[in-house]
Amino acid sequence: MPNGTTGRILHVDLTHAKTWIENPSEAFYRKYMGGSAMGLYYLLNEMKPGIDALDPDNILTMMLSPLTGAPVSGQSRMTINCKSPLAHGIADSQAGGFFPAEMKFAGFDGVVVRGKSATPVYLWLHDGQAELRDASAMWGKTTGDAEALIRKELGDDKIEVAQIGPAGENLVRVAAIMNMSNRAAGRTGVGAVMGSKNLKAIAVRGKSKRLPVANAKALNEIAKTGAKDVEANPDMHGLHLHGTAGVVVGQNIGGTLPTRNYNEGQFEGCESIGGELMTETILKERDTCYSCAVKCKRVVETEFNGRKVDPFYGGAEYESIATFGSYCGIDDLNAVSLANQLCNEYGMDTVGCGATIAWAMECYENGLLTEAQVGFPLKFGDAKAMIRMTEMIAAREGFGDVLADGSERAANRLGFGHDYLITSKGTEAPAHMPQKKRSLGLIYAVNAFGADHQSSEHDGQVEEGAGESYMKRLALLGFNEHLPKGSLGSEKVRYAYETQKLYSFLDSADLCQFVYGPAWTLFGPQETVNVVKAITGWEDFDIAEMQQIGERRLAMMRAFNAREGLTRADDKLPKKFYKALKGTGPTAGVALVEADIERAKDDYYAFAGYDAVSGNPSSAKMAALGLDWV
Repeated sequence: MPNGTTGRILHVDLTHAKTWIENPSEAFYRKYMGGSAMGLYYLLNEMKPGIDALDPDNILTMMLSPLTGAPVSGQSRMTINCKSPLAHGIADSQAGGFFPAEMKFAGFDGVVVRGKSATPVYLWLHDGQAELRDASAMWGKTTGDAEALIRKELGDDKIEVAQIGPAGENLVRVAAIMNMSNRAAGRTGVGAVMGSKNLKAIAVRGKSKRLPVANAKALNEIAKTGAKDVEANPDMHGLHLHGTAGVVVGQNIGGTLPTRNYNEGQFEGCESIGGELMTETILKERDTCYSCAVKCKRVVETEFNGRKVDPFYGGAEYESIATFGSYCGIDDLNAVSLANQLCNEYGMDTVGCGATIAWAMECYENGLLTEAQVGFPLKFGDAKAMIRMTEMIAAREGFGDVLADGSERAANRLGFGHDYLITSKGTEAPAHMPQKKRSLGLIYAVNAFGADHQSSEHDGQVEEGAGESYMKRLALLGFNEHLPKGSLGSEKVRYAYETQKLYSFLDSADLCQFVYGPAWTLFGPQETVNVVKAITGWEDFDIAEMQQIGERRLAMMRAFNAREGLTRADDKLPKKFYKALKGTGPTAGVALVEADIERAKDDYYAFAGYDAVSGNPSSAKMAALGLDWV
């Protein structure tokens, strides 16, 4: 078997309660690597076009890579793919923690799930064996309770569990797949697909923690250097101290903290929900993923309105703080922490849930929604209302049933509120504002699963004033000069596409984008290549091949979307992004220009080798990437 792998992909047919093992070749691993690209291989090969996302014929894949489980920072991640019940096309979601490494130790590089079980089941993977077991006792339970029941039934407290909560069971379209009850594969509604299959959980345990590695000495040296650099690298040191929550105040200063449903870029209560305050007050400890020295995860303990916020469910990251905080006009860190816990308990994406509530709040503030429709006032700044609606969405209770389908479908169902949407391809925008980060706006439009802030490097890393350490790394991708601030010319578009390819590789290699990346991360492009070489033994692996793997994944995702009927017309941004921001600060009055985005799309398709009219990869591009079989 190839170095770093088990050489085994598990296939599961839930309809007929069957499992079987596939043993891919080393060439297969090298071509697709793992993660999204490997998952898409099965979706494109075996799934019929045009099916409903909640149909049993939707295939759900959970893929690792040859790097997963190695003793180095940032590798314990997995990627989940299927047709999305939320986005218009492909679903793509990553999660970290200890589950991915443990799944590898249990003897599997990936799982391909088909069909639907007649009754609730969970999948038990241990020491190369796979079993389907009855999950009736766990169905309806929150993530913490279900995890405890599975561990008790199997008699092992070290079992790791990836599961859906009640939201996934209720087919909430912003439902997540949770592991450790606080690590979410949150985006694009993958939890609803798992729920539609009556698959409650996947439990994993492996007694052997050793995997074949080509050059253990070289890998150990990289790991030791990385651990030392956590303190020396200011970005990593900040992540260690305050987690991603530490960027709240900085984003606000720059005018890029989305406020009151993306109407403003500054929030007057930002310091009350910032990472520094969290560290000083409610932070209980810093958590980590398997073998990672950064320790960026937050664990908090507090209460809101008489309700305990349990450290078991972790703590809020930047996106969660923004969507439940500034998006909703709420400046209470305790309320935000409780909303984050509820999403982890019930299994929901904090971005999709919080942003959808913020959309409803704007509809209410402008008289489109009434108290009679909602059941209570739903105003910006009302923390109790936000908490109540979060629970109602998870349960599909009352008006929560409308919002459980996400903001775009809610607008379509109600017949109003479209001007207040912040969605791209049906996916709510995360808390990074393209009005200032112009190339990010382009990526929000063209990205196959909608608005995503972890699909390319942000503008500031290459613009005038960016640190020289960033530029040294970006030079490896062909960028030797700073670009003007706020630009969206051809060179900025090339920057967006080249960094998108690298981020795409990371989502195929299942590497953490806080540890590996093009600029600000612990390891840069060359160190990423070195890690691949040390684990796999592919001595001729280089940056060009890394970029091609990323490019292959991007083309596969667009090919999936093309067969689902998506075209260039779907590569669009919401109307709100073309309207001037309100409030004060450096982005007040700023807006994207639609003509600029359309011109940038022309450049993007040209760089990518996509047809300018359809936005789809050309036959020549597919053939060049070894994808002429698609």
